[in-house]
Amino acid sequence: MTAGSCPAPFVPDDISAAVRAAAGAETESNPAAVTGGTPAELRDADYSLVQSGALTEQQLTGLYSEKTGIRIPDESDLEEPLPFPEGGFDFFQANFCVPYEWDDESLVFLVSDPYSVGSLTYAARKQWKRKAGFLLARRTCVERFLSRLRGMGEEESGDAAGPDTDDENTLRNMAGEARIVRLVNDIFTRAIEAGASDIHVEPGMEQVSVRCRIDGVLHEIMTCPLNQFPAISSRIKLLGGLNIAESRVPQDGRTSIRLGRDTLDMRISTIPILTGESLVLRLLNQEALTFDLTTLGMTDSLLEKFRTLIRLPHGMILVVGPTGSGKTTTLYSVMHLLNDRTRKIITVEDPVEYKMRGLCQMQVNSKIGVTFASGLRSIVRQDPDIILVGEIRDRETADIAVNAALTGHLVLSTLHTNDAAGAVTRLLDMGIEPFLVSSALSGVLSQRLVRKICPVCRGIPEQTAACRACSRTGFKGRSGIFELLLVNDEFRSAVNRSADSSELQAIAVRNGMTTLRQDAEEKVRLGITTADEALRSVAADSE
Repeated sequence: MTAGSCPAPFVPDDISAAVRAAAGAETESNPAAVTGGTPAELRDADYSLVQSGALTEQQLTGLYSEKTGIRIPDESDLEEPLPFPEGGFDFFQANFCVPYEWDDESLVFLVSDPYSVGSLTYAARKQWKRKAGFLLARRTCVERFLSRLRGMGEEESGDAAGPDTDDENTLRNMAGEARIVRLVNDIFTRAIEAGASDIHVEPGMEQVSVRCRIDGVLHEIMTCPLNQFPAISSRIKLLGGLNIAESRVPQDGRTSIRLGRDTLDMRISTIPILTGESLVLRLLNQEALTFDLTTLGMTDSLLEKFRTLIRLPHGMILVVGPTGSGKTTTLYSVMHLLNDRTRKIITVEDPVEYKMRGLCQMQVNSKIGVTFASGLRSIVRQDPDIILVGEIRDRETADIAVNAALTGHLVLSTLHTNDAAGAVTRLLDMGIEPFLVSSALSGVLSQRLVRKICPVCRGIPEQTAACRACSRTGFKGRSGIFELLLVNDEFRSAVNRSADSSELQAIAVRNGMTTLRQDAEEKVRLGITTADEALRSVAADSE
C-alpha cells in the first residue's frame, strides 16, 4: 500500500496567501483567499490563477506540497482507483478527493489541494475508523479519477445511458462543463509538455484512449470513461468550428487557442469509426518553433554544401522523403535563412502549417479552383525571387515549377520518393522531358528522422526505467539523417539519356554523396541514436 503523507499543521489562509504571492497576484484581486473562504472557494480562487496563466498546475501542486509536506507521486505511477465500498460518491465529489488506497487501519486520499484535509481526517477517523493519509495530484488528474468513479457508479446502478447525445443543445452544454474544458485543456498541456506532434482521441469498446505521437511513436497518456467521449468530442469540435451534431462524415478544421502564456495552433480531423469517431489533432505550437538549419542534424560538411546550394540565384531544389520525415521543417528553415527582406518569397501550400513574417503565403483550396498548378501559375507573375511549392503532385505543377526554375527563379519543393536519385526518375515518370529536368534541377536532399538517445538516462535500461525526462522510453527528440545529391555535368548527361535511378545513385556516390545509410551509421557511431533505430529508419530503402 502506498504511504500517504501526513500534512504538517497549516492555516488555509496562509496557503492561499502563499499561492497569490507566488503568482504575483494582489490581495484585493482574490478576496476569497483572505477572508476565511470555504474549501471550494479557496480551491477555485487558487485555480483561477492557473486559468489566467499566472501559475501552471504543476507549480500550484508543488507549492501545496512545499507548504504542507504532502507528497506528490509520479502521475504515470498512479493506478485507476476502485470504488470505496464504505463511502458514497457524493461525499468524495463534495470534498474533491479520491479514495485511492485503503486497508483496515488507514485510508489514503488523493487530493488536488490541502483545504479539505481537516474534514477528511475527521471523517476517516469518525466514520470509517481509519487513519487518514494524503497524496497530492493536479486538479485535472483528480477530476479524471472522479469521473471514472462516477461512471462506475452509474454502471452499477444501471444508469449508464447518460444524456441524449444526439441533441445538439445537450452536446453543447456538455462541452461547456468546466470539468470537460479542464480535461481537454489538460490533454493539450500534457501533449505540449511531452513535445507531441499529434493527439489521437479514440473511443474503444470500454474506454476512451488518448494517445500522443512523441518523436514519431504513439504513447498513451491517459484513458477516460467512455461516457465522457461525447463531451470531449464536442469540446474539440467546437474549438475547431466543426459541426458537433455530425458524426457520420469526416470533418476538418483549424483553430488557435490560448493555454496560459502559450498559443497553440491545431489542425483537427475527424472520421467515423465503428465505436464512434476518431479525432486526430496536429499540434503547431508557433511560439515553440525554431527554424534553424544547424539544429536539424546535418554534418558540418553537408550543411556547408547545402547552404551553398540554397544560395543559388535560380534552379530547382527538391527535398524528398516519406510523410513525417521533416521535409516541411527543412524547407521553412531554408526560408528563415533566405528571408532577409531583399527577396520576394512566395509560397503555395496545402495547408499553410507555419506562418512566417516576410513571406507571401498562399493556401491551396481545390473547392474554389486554387490548386498547386493554378496558384503557381499566378505566383510567377508576381515578380518572385524564391518560390516554395508545398508538393509537386502532378505533371502540370511539375511543368510550371521546372519552367519557373529555368526562367530565373529559385524553386523549392517536395516529392514523396525514397531517395535523392528517385526524385529524378519521378519527374521523368510524370512526363517532364529529360533535358528540362537536367537543366532545371540543382540538387536533391533526401531525409529521414531518427529518435535521439535520451541525454539523461543514455538509453541504459536500468536508468531508463526511472527516467522522467524521456518518459521512460530511452529517447528524447529527433535528428535528421540526410543524403544530398548535387547535380553536375556527369549527372546531367545521365539524366539526358534517361538513366535509371540505380545508375544515377552510383554517379552521385562516385561524386561524393553520403547515402542515408552511411549518415545513419555515422550517427550511431557518434552515440546520437541506436543501431536498431537507425535500421528502422532506412530499412525500407534497403528492401
